[in-house]
Formats: sequence, C-alpha cells, structure tokens
Amino acid sequence: MVARAYTVAFEGVEARAVEVQCAVAPGLPAFSLVGLPDKAVSEARDRVRAALSSMAIALPSKRITINLSPADLPKEGSHFDLPIALALLAALEVIPADAVEGTCSLGELSLDGSLVPVIGALPAAVAAAEEARTLLCPRGSGAEAAWVGAAEVIGAASLADVVRHYTGQSPLPPAEPGEVTADASGRDLHDVKGQERAKRALEIAAAGRHHLMMVGSPGSGKSMLAARLPGLLPPLTAAEALETSMIQSLAGLLDEGGISRARPFREPHHTASMAAIVGGGRRAGPGEISLAHNGVLFMDEFPEFPRTVLETLRQPIETGEVMVARANAHVRYPCRFMLVAAANPCKCGYLSDPARACARVPHCGQDYLGRISGPLMDRFDLRVEVPPVAFTDLDLPPTGEDSATVARRVAAARARQADRFAEHPGVRLNADAQGGALEEIAAPDAEGRALLGQVAERFGLSARGYHRVLRVARTIADLHGAETVARPHVAEAVSYRLSAVKES
Repeated sequence: MVARAYTVAFEGVEARAVEVQCAVAPGLPAFSLVGLPDKAVSEARDRVRAALSSMAIALPSKRITINLSPADLPKEGSHFDLPIALALLAALEVIPADAVEGTCSLGELSLDGSLVPVIGALPAAVAAAEEARTLLCPRGSGAEAAWVGAAEVIGAASLADVVRHYTGQSPLPPAEPGEVTADASGRDLHDVKGQERAKRALEIAAAGRHHLMMVGSPGSGKSMLAARLPGLLPPLTAAEALETSMIQSLAGLLDEGGISRARPFREPHHTASMAAIVGGGRRAGPGEISLAHNGVLFMDEFPEFPRTVLETLRQPIETGEVMVARANAHVRYPCRFMLVAAANPCKCGYLSDPARACARVPHCGQDYLGRISGPLMDRFDLRVEVPPVAFTDLDLPPTGEDSATVARRVAAARARQADRFAEHPGVRLNADAQGGALEEIAAPDAEGRALLGQVAERFGLSARGYHRVLRVARTIADLHGAETVARPHVAEAVSYRLSAVKES
C-alpha cells in the first residue's frame, strides 16, 4: 500500500506542490528518504521516529520508503517533517488515508512530538487554496496562514493532536487570523525644522512612488526626513498586504501571525553584501529590495555601498522584480519599491562650507559622488539638496505641515492614479506608466511641452530622463487636483531633475 500526503516546496514566493509518498513493504528494516532532499529534510527520519516513539507508536520491522515527488525538485527545510509523519501514519493505518490526501501540511517536529512553527505558512496557504485542500500547520503558524481566507487552516500543537483530529477523538478548530499591527513609530514631519524643499520632494515621491536622492552635509536632516516618509504613505491595500506578507513570511519576519498594513521601510547598512540587498544565499532567499516591496528602501551613505551592489539595483528599479540566479536555483521575487538614497556631498561632508571643507575641493566632491554611476543616477526622479540648518533655527517653532495633512494629499493623489489605471494591468502608480499609457496620461499642455522641449535640448535629457520628468509632472498635477499637466507642473518637475546634486 502507498499512502500519500501533500506539502509544498518554495521557489521564491511561489509554493510548488509536493506529493509525499510512503510505502511500507516486507524486507530488511530500513527508513529511506528519496526525492532530492537536503540535509534538513534527510534528518526528518530521526525526528519522525522519535516523535512517534513518544506517542508509543512503534515502527514495523519492514522497509519504509518515503518519496518526495517530483523527484527532480530540490526539497529544503524542516517543514517536511509533518507531511512525512502523516504519510507514514496513513500507511500504518493509524489515521485515515483519504483525510490525509485532502490536506496540505507543513511543520517541524520536536523529539517529543510537539510542532514547531516554520516559515512560509502564508504562501503555503495560498497553494492549498488553489488545490482546494485544507492546510494543516503548527499552531504558531496558523494565525499567519489564516489570513488567506480561501483555505481552511488548522493549527495543531503536537502530532498527538493531529492524530486525535483525524481519528475524530478531538477535532481541532479552524485557526483565526492574527492581529493587524499598527505603525507605532510616531515620527511626524512637523518635527523637522526648515527643509521645506526636501519636504515637498518627499510628498511628491510618496504620491507617485518616485525614487529620491538627497545630498547634504552631515547632520542636515537627511535620515530624519527619510524616517518620516512611511507616515506619508497610505496603508497597504488587501492585495498589497498579502503580497508583502508572503515575502515576509518566507523571511520569518511575521510576528505571531500578525499582518501589518503599514508599508515596509527597510534601511540596510552600507556594509550589506550583494546577497543581502538583492537576494541569494544558500537558499536563494529574498533580499532587502524584495522585503521593501510596496514600501521604501532607504540607503543611507549611498556612495559607501560597494559599486557592484549599487549597479545591481538598476534592473530591479526598472522591472519591479529580481531574478536570483544561482547554480542550483533560479528564483524570481517581486521588488516594486521606492528607493530613497542619502549621501554627503563629499568624503569630508562639508563641500559647500569654506571654513570646514578639505583642501581637495571641488575634486573631492566629484570623486565621491562619482562612485554613483551615470545610469544609476539617471534613475532618480527627484534630486534635492538638503542644506545645513543653523543652530539658531532649532529654537524656532516648527514650520510646515504635519504628516497627517500631507498624507491626506498623498492619499487623494494615489486614489486619482488608482482610478486612472484601473484598466491597465500591472500599472498602479504614475511611476509604473510607460509608452503610450504615459504619453496619454501625462501629455502636457502647449506651454508645458515647449518648456520640456527646451530643457531636453539644453541639458541633453536621455529618453529615460524625459519620461521620468513627465511622470513627476503628472504626480504634481495629481497633488494639485489638475486634470492636465501644465507648465508650472513641468517646471517644478524639471527643477528636481536638474538639481545641483548632479553636478556636485
């Protein structure tokens, strides 16, 4: 007799179905595990044997063979413990085989039979819903998986609870979704003294998901401004929350099954490796750009990142996804993020201050910002200088609007974009618009087109730069509630594109 259980193997955010087949046949006693398992999966034999022993279930003196099908798909992780145990229990007729076949399961077994939470419960629940199966997982992962809603999710504390559930002795109740966690950062734009131009750039970036570069001397408030960007962004929609949470689930970042509607804000250190930023490692996991999906990736001290790391950002910025290609894996992750970079104008940081600048001015600034390649700099829609704030200004009352006021304008602008792109699949915001769609929604009036033509000719804008100016102008018009992109909108967009940051 061959008993079957079902689980998943992860390829990026995609969960591929795996059939766990168990055959118990006469022969010399053995417990074989085949189907391209890694070390963690191979060790499941000892964990399953010990867990069954703790329940006073002895394995027969026969040859037990477990096959993970398809056999050419690499199997990684400890979550195969539970489906292997279920297939074995069904083969031994301890639990009904037909009930096991209607379930997709994942979970790690302790030696005493208790179930340990594992990563990936959320994408596993999506896969179970597509196959019209119930998901069985550890109780600690049930609140996370229950967010899918389309599949019944059962969380169990131990293998003994699973046996009692399938034999009808003590059925387990369906798992309930975890709490929606709120953003409690409390960082308000009202706390920033001065820097009105930088605040305006933040608002435009938030409204259209435009990439922003800030350059200023140390202590001018670049990091402080960036940290307040999440307070300007609208909450994640239900679809966006599910997309983002699936990536966080694979990275083990969901806290007690709670789903956050706050947009991700990732700020890696400049010593981060390429695998940490783009994705990779032994299991080709998601990197910072994918963990920032639908949110913000803030890279402080931007020129200090290794050149190879910075150059890998160019393609994901354009495509909104990244392919992590390794010798044993080719995994695709979504990474539609807003890049916010901050940099000093030079190595010493005081290029514009004659009293404090080094003796190599202005060459030190050219050399330092020259670490950022032209093609990468061309991908920043907004470039703004952040001048130092005089200490006498710090005692003055706060200036400008608070985050809530700006956030309402941003939300209204994004709502206009959602309506505009309702019939354009794959396009959510102005930053996504390309080709004919961009020409249609961002076509300026006659005066605006004349100004843009003069600027393109005078400063030699690339085709990418020309289109990015159009996108920013369209976002500025949306913030003003204007139907048509006019000359003032184009002029403001151009002012950010041709900021002195480029020539610093």
